[in-house]
Amino acid sequence: MTAYWISLYREVLDEAKLAAYAQLAGPALEGAGGTFLARGFPEQTYEAGQDMRTVLIEFESVEAARAAHDSPAYQEALAALDDGAIRDLRIIPAT
Repeated sequence: MTAYWISLYREVLDEAKLAAYAQLAGPALEGAGGTFLARGFPEQTYEAGQDMRTVLIEFESVEAARAAHDSPAYQEALAALDDGAIRDLRIIPAT
């Protein structure tokens, strides 16, 4: 069953660390089977929506998304990010 990786960037603390993370994370996640569907700031928010960078990636399954997260390549990206951003990351199955 398809799964979605959703990252919400609550706060970016260090642009250089975020850039270093992005250079490593994109190839790592695509190499693990992820397809980037959307990246950026919302054009519109409703209700309690916040204007924060959001990334949506599709994987073939929850297990594939978990494996991508736990892969050495993505862990290297996370090490580069270090404390450069406060994020909320979740993996949810499609319905």
